[in-house]
Amino acid sequence: MIRGGTRTNVIPAEAFAGIDVRIKRARQAAGIDRKLRSLKPFDKHCKLEVSGGINRLPMERNAGVAALYKKAQEIAHQVGWKLEEAAVGGGSDGNFTAGMGIPTLDGMGGVGDGAHAVHEFIVISELPRRALLLAGMIEAA
Repeated sequence: MIRGGTRTNVIPAEAFAGIDVRIKRARQAAGIDRKLRSLKPFDKHCKLEVSGGINRLPMERNAGVAALYKKAQEIAHQVGWKLEEAAVGGGSDGNFTAGMGIPTLDGMGGVGDGAHAVHEFIVISELPRRALLLAGMIEAA
């Protein structure tokens, strides 16, 4: 996201650029943060200020996550559903628990398309199957 200025034909007094960087491994966070904070402006009349920081650590696949997925896969199989494993590189609230070392599965909610867009939707017919899986996971805990 980039914004700045007051009119199209006026050099802005300031501008803002918001960025979102995705990492696969938590160990990458410090290096990315360091590189971003070391950026310097090209023009000596300009000033660059970098603020913010790591918001969510990545959801890394580890033994705890693999065991949790295996349990979900077993429950799905009981109702004739072949549950596929995927890694999509997005971010969710699950990243907070995963970042704390708590085995976390994501993507167990509604099925649909258009996340965060005006045309976002969910497929209502998928909700009972998802609810069944979630109930099975809670019961198995």
